[in-house]
Amino acid sequence: MLSNALKDDISKTITWALQEDLTASAQDSTTNNMIDITAELIPVNETAIATVISRDECIICGVAWVNEVFAQLDQISGLTTKITWFVNDGQHVKANTTLFELNGNARTLLTGERTALNFLQSLSGTATITSDYVKALADTTTKLLDTRKTIPGLRSAQKYAVTCGGGVNHRIGLFDAFLIKENHIAACGDINKAVTTAKQNHPDKTVEVEVESLNELSQAVNAGADIIMLDNFSTEMIIQAVTLAAGKAKLEVSGNMTLATLANYAKAGVDFISVGALTKHLHAVDLSMRFK
Repeated sequence: MLSNALKDDISKTITWALQEDLTASAQDSTTNNMIDITAELIPVNETAIATVISRDECIICGVAWVNEVFAQLDQISGLTTKITWFVNDGQHVKANTTLFELNGNARTLLTGERTALNFLQSLSGTATITSDYVKALADTTTKLLDTRKTIPGLRSAQKYAVTCGGGVNHRIGLFDAFLIKENHIAACGDINKAVTTAKQNHPDKTVEVEVESLNELSQAVNAGADIIMLDNFSTEMIIQAVTLAAGKAKLEVSGNMTLATLANYAKAGVDFISVGALTKHLHAVDLSMRFK
């Protein structure tokens, strides 16, 4: 389900994306509508039916973004585009699957094609790689987390894509939880001071501390951190950390996580593994739109 905040963000993001293609300088002087000069090759009242297929096996994400592209273009033109979906967000599809069909003004379909597919292919790419990582953790109790290493302007979209792939959102921003790192600790004086101040300032927020050694881990546990992130710990160090933190704090592992090594870290007994690659190493799904 899309939250109201996400729906609002989708609307703003699509407006921004369409403006990249349809700038004010390209407005039609007779209608004051933003135009696609290549689509103008098509007669103004021409209608068409188009289908969009996935060339890759993937997890689908981005239905609402596609819908919003054509809703905004319809608002500009005063016309109506009918979209028939054959898949849902979070659904696994095989290569050459038809995802949806468009029926409407030919100019509108062509104008919205690239923007709509850009969102769908990118978000489906994030959902798909997330699903691969989740599968690697299938025989463990460890949860897969995303990070704030997102494409600027697309954080809420990519965070949503992670959930479609079966992952769990970590912090949405700098406002919903503490993540006390090396520079925060240095500025505060030590781990205990940083954690104590965090709990005093916002007692309702989760306090997480990133540590780089077993000694710092002990300090974070004693300070009362809720979650402790083990940065670039070896498997042997993680096993020791699980014993030291048992029942006192949850543990998260981060840094150089790959599909090949993921399960080994999870089997050591950590609660979470965070992977920045889910959102920063984007591999878009190959999509294609064809007029019937």
